[in-house]
Amino acid sequence: MPVVFLLVGLTGAGKTTFAKRQLEPAGAVRLSVDERLHARHGRYGVDYPERDYFQLEAPVVSEVREELVSLVAAGRDVVVDHGLWLRSDREEWKKLVVEAGGRPRMLYFPVPRGELLRRLAVRNEREDANSPAVTESALDDFYARFEPPQDEGEEIIESGSF
Repeated sequence: MPVVFLLVGLTGAGKTTFAKRQLEPAGAVRLSVDERLHARHGRYGVDYPERDYFQLEAPVVSEVREELVSLVAAGRDVVVDHGLWLRSDREEWKKLVVEAGGRPRMLYFPVPRGELLRRLAVRNEREDANSPAVTESALDDFYARFEPPQDEGEEIIESGSF
């Protein structure tokens, strides 16, 4: 049964780094919403206003969901490289994985706010798909909207472990 890794964490938590260093080399196909969004629209908060993010993201998420189902049907392990901030979203993705014939594994990347700010300051200097421009006030907004997983079968990935 294919495994689908659902990565959970705020921007800068290390989800993409972990996926690239640990999961892709082991054969999992990584599906990145951020990279697809960047390829089509540029950088968050730079090439398009932050307020447009969810409108631009929706069709990309639909595309990733369809590709996930196809990959699971083909017997491939998959990494969903997306924050999955809301419990309801995580439940929907887990249901999709099970219905497609896969086994979901939710990996949670908890990182203290100070460390996220440090990482984001470095990332904000880059211009690639995995470095959206995130201000301190935007991070505070992210925290306000983020629902940390609790009793959802999550596995904790400590940032120093990869």
